[in-house]
Amino acid sequence: MLSVDELFAIDALLTEDEREIRDTVRTFANHRLRPQIAEWFEAGTFPARELAPELGNIGLLGMHLEGYGCAGLSATAYGLACQELEAVDSGVRSMVSVQGSLAMTAIHKFGSEEHKQQWLPDMAAGRALGCFGLTEPDFGSNPAGMRTRAKRDGTDWVLNGSKMWITNGSVADIAVVWAQTEDEGRQVVRGFLVPADAPGFTAREMHHKLSLRASVTAELDFDDVRLPTDAVLPQSRGLSSPLACLSEARFGIIFGALGAARDCLAATIEYARTREVFDKPLAAYQLTQAKLADMALEYGKGQLLALQVGRLKDRGEVLAEQISAGKLNSTREAIAIARECRTILGANGITLDYPVLRHANNLESVLTYEGTAEVHQLVLGKALTNSNALR
Repeated sequence: MLSVDELFAIDALLTEDEREIRDTVRTFANHRLRPQIAEWFEAGTFPARELAPELGNIGLLGMHLEGYGCAGLSATAYGLACQELEAVDSGVRSMVSVQGSLAMTAIHKFGSEEHKQQWLPDMAAGRALGCFGLTEPDFGSNPAGMRTRAKRDGTDWVLNGSKMWITNGSVADIAVVWAQTEDEGRQVVRGFLVPADAPGFTAREMHHKLSLRASVTAELDFDDVRLPTDAVLPQSRGLSSPLACLSEARFGIIFGALGAARDCLAATIEYARTREVFDKPLAAYQLTQAKLADMALEYGKGQLLALQVGRLKDRGEVLAEQISAGKLNSTREAIAIARECRTILGANGITLDYPVLRHANNLESVLTYEGTAEVHQLVLGKALTNSNALR
């Protein structure tokens, strides 16, 4: 019997180092995270601060960055790690993504040498957590409309505004916050490092979620938060800065969402092989096999696209539109696979005894964040037609 990865001979496309990294993360995820994930999901909790040093110890935090205690591994290796984490739960991958691809990447790309020395080693080790404040209550797909403002007051900056749907927000030691500033009469988006204990800064954990329940999500408020002049990320100039970080996070999602799909397929195939209906296994029925075959094909095609994007990124040749194509495909197909798997599991599929509907619920968020499916469709449409339909 073939696994879905064996069907496409995925291992033959990976280097020995990539397989070793993937297997190390898979072992950690299966032994440390999987036994408790259903409980965390049901309770709506996630021990981010407890797990961060363990994730740092195996080099997962900022693993694709160079220096400052980061592992400096390839983009493809990072993608494979994301896949193994999300095979357990999207919330786990989200925590690692926000720490490494958003908060740490922002400091690494746009921070001063002092910022990097102060924060990156501790963040790589999991001793400090970061979050990334871009999305606002009224501005998700259109971050250019953000209302958060940072104004000069003498040598200081004064920050006012709010951010919403911020992963790690209420457990972070440092928040990377994007705000409108004025530069020679022009509005310019810049990044700021805001310590969690800054007066006027509050972070409130958001509850009553039906998705990403095993994840810390918060709303951030800034009420006359006074920051020193060196709180600004000096190389951040314009909206292209946070969007460059988002592109890093989207890359991880290309692989990550497929991890959730693979886990759904594995659980469903095992169930179908052992569940008897009308005196024979559910897997022996043509309708079941047709569903499994179609889902395996979509998963395999997604894996091949993910690896192609990974190789392009490792060569420094990847385009933003190619990352959009991968993110759109992986999230769209993964949620379709999760929903179809639920039909094979029947009523058992709605329980936390199986991972399928938990993955489906999580993928509702993954389909939306870091650019909705519709936004990525329009990104691809613009690339193909040279006509901008976003405005």
